[in-house]
Amino acid sequence: MSAESHDSGSPGRLPGVLDAWRMVAARRGFEGSLPLSSMSRLRDALCDDEGMVRYVIEFDRDALQVPYVELRVDAALPLVCQRTLQRFLQPVQVLQRLALLPADTDVEAAEAGLPPDYEPLLVPEDGVVRPAELIEDELILAVPVVPIAPGSEALERDWPVQADEAAKAHPFAALAGLKKERD
Repeated sequence: MSAESHDSGSPGRLPGVLDAWRMVAARRGFEGSLPLSSMSRLRDALCDDEGMVRYVIEFDRDALQVPYVELRVDAALPLVCQRTLQRFLQPVQVLQRLALLPADTDVEAAEAGLPPDYEPLLVPEDGVVRPAELIEDELILAVPVVPIAPGSEALERDWPVQADEAAKAHPFAALAGLKKERD
C-alpha cells in the first residue's frame, strides 16, 4: 500500500465504526495500538488486562477484485499456565485477510470462490464494520484452549507423577478395587 493511501492513525485513535465499502474504495489503512483493558470479551480469557495490542488494518481489493480488510495484530496476552498456575505472556501475532461480502451473500458458495488464505466477513447493507471488534475477535481466536507456558514441559520431566498418585487420580480406581474383591 502506498504512503498516500495509508492513513496512519495515532495510537488508540481507531475509529469506532467504519464504512467498509468506502474504506475499500479509498484504500484506507489504520495503524496504532489499543489497550487490552478496552476488550471486554477478551478480558474473560485473560488473567489481567495489562498490556497493549499493536495493529495495522488495511482495506483494499486484490488482483481478482475481491474487497478485503487485512488485519495484522501483535500482542502479549497475560494468561495463567495450566501446568504451573503462574502468569505468563503468550505472544500472539495474527495476519488475517477477511473477504468483505454483502450480508445477503450465500456464505458457502462465496467461500468456495475465495482464495485459500481468506476468511469471509459478512458486512451489513450499510457497510458498517467495527475495527476494534475485528481485532478482538482475532485475539479471542488466538487464545489457546489450555494455556501452557513455554518451558513448563521441564516440570513433568523433572518431577514425574508417581504411580500411587496416578492411581489416586484415576476416578474409577476405587471401583476397580471393589470389583476385584467381589470376584
